[in-house]
Amino acid sequence: MNTPLIVDVDTGIDDSLALLYLLATEDAEILGIASTAGNVPVDQVAANNLAWLDLCRADDIEVALGAQVPLVAPLMTTEDTHGPQGIGYAELPVSQRSLSSRDATRMWIELVRSRPGEITGLVTGPLTNLALAIRRDPELPRLLNRLVLMGGAFQHQGNTTPTSEWNIAVDPEAAAEVFAAFSGLPPERRPIVCALDITETIEMTPEHIRRLAVRAGSPVPEVISPADAPHIRSTAPNPIVRHFSDAVRFYMEFHRDHDQGFLAHMHDPFAAAVAVEPGIATYRHATVDVELTGTLTRGTTVADWRGMWGKEPNAAIATHTDPQAFFDELIERVGALAARLYPAARDSGIERVE
Repeated sequence: MNTPLIVDVDTGIDDSLALLYLLATEDAEILGIASTAGNVPVDQVAANNLAWLDLCRADDIEVALGAQVPLVAPLMTTEDTHGPQGIGYAELPVSQRSLSSRDATRMWIELVRSRPGEITGLVTGPLTNLALAIRRDPELPRLLNRLVLMGGAFQHQGNTTPTSEWNIAVDPEAAAEVFAAFSGLPPERRPIVCALDITETIEMTPEHIRRLAVRAGSPVPEVISPADAPHIRSTAPNPIVRHFSDAVRFYMEFHRDHDQGFLAHMHDPFAAAVAVEPGIATYRHATVDVELTGTLTRGTTVADWRGMWGKEPNAAIATHTDPQAFFDELIERVGALAARLYPAARDSGIERVE
């Protein structure tokens, strides 16, 4: 059965790979893509979304422009992590596709209202767009089939402050409003939270990139090494492999430069996989809220595991998965998509996307 999805992203290297994963997944039916400011400003996010759709020769999927700034705080962006355009070293042609005539808030509301109880929302960026949509239509949480979000850190150190994760830290007010709005739902409808506790176990290595290129039928070995010169870029004939590799190389260099090893955490692709197949993870239910006023802890997600607040749980927090099985699936799906879309790239000539 297909999973109809609204995908809300701040694209972003790992958001990009989440889109690739979903576009390569037959069971994923992307109804619309909402762009929000986060990793890079919102106009660049939208441009990246359109360009990835071109690269994957996707159908005419709606891409809507969303919030330019968080609800309260000034915007933070993170080009040092994701590159000046948000996609690492990848250089995608400018898309000629048009943005939606409706903004992301309106798209959220109208799509969910058109298919009540059917749509899964997937948010891999700040929760600004969804919070604005819920402000306008408070019934939205009960009209969704489910929400899956990448964000937060519970029993794990933060990656933005010592205790906060990026997506929540960019717009903690939005996150707090969303968690509050989803309170009172039955256990099977509670938002699934893919926090750093689990997503930092999803470590992509150069070997995964090599395997993906092999699955795509690339005649050129795809080798990424920490010893490579700074100017080295992929020469893979297949443009999906080439741009995938160049994006992830930047991400691996960032992780290496911050003493995390020559690897890349696949936060958002894992959340995308959970949205399509929740059974790949196990969960622990808790009441979640967001610290908004702490001078040291603003943006921190707090989980009441023991019911000390006396409130019903409002989230299912992913706790365990099989990273190897996840990567096997990602490599198979994205590699197969690349092979199907660009069969000529199996020859020695490089097939370019214009």
